[in-house]
Amino acid sequence: MRDVVIAEASTVVLVEGESDRLALEALAVRLGADLAAADAVVVPMDGVTNLHHHLSALAAEAAAPGRPRRRVLGLFDAAETAYVRRAVDDAGLGGVGAPLDELGFYSCEPDLEGELIRALGPARVEELLADQGELARFRTFQRQPFQRGRALDAQLRRFMGTHAGRKAQFAPILVGALEAARIPVAMAALVAAAVAISQ
Repeated sequence: MRDVVIAEASTVVLVEGESDRLALEALAVRLGADLAAADAVVVPMDGVTNLHHHLSALAAEAAAPGRPRRRVLGLFDAAETAYVRRAVDDAGLGGVGAPLDELGFYSCEPDLEGELIRALGPARVEELLADQGELARFRTFQRQPFQRGRALDAQLRRFMGTHAGRKAQFAPILVGALEAARIPVAMAALVAAAVAISQ
């Protein structure tokens, strides 16, 4: 069923992984932005290195007779800016060198988890870990030699990626706990762009 939704959507939002998808969809609900009504779908790519492939596939599809070109938006980690820049330019999605956010591609600093942890504050994230029965595991993780002395927010970011499925589990939880005034700008802008009327 999801493949059908993707195939029919007029706006495709490309994200690195499943946690990004869940976070954006949860944020859309919080903001009252109806992705389905806007004919928009969030597609995880299983890594930013698949961006070229996805953009090429969408371009080939648009070249088929009778198929309109779809709007393509994206979310990526700040460290991947140069890669995304090349992929977007190669795909001809706007003026070469134009700011990526003006083309609908928004960066998280340094990544999605970092944005959410910074917005919530480490203490609040620890409370959410406790609510989910993960705080004891986090305390054990903090005692690892490499983690001692690291900043709490850096420890939390790393902890989110130490167990398969933890990022996906916590993405909507972190989004749900955000105060409205603390919603990351890049994420809010992407959701707004996704539901905007296609020009």
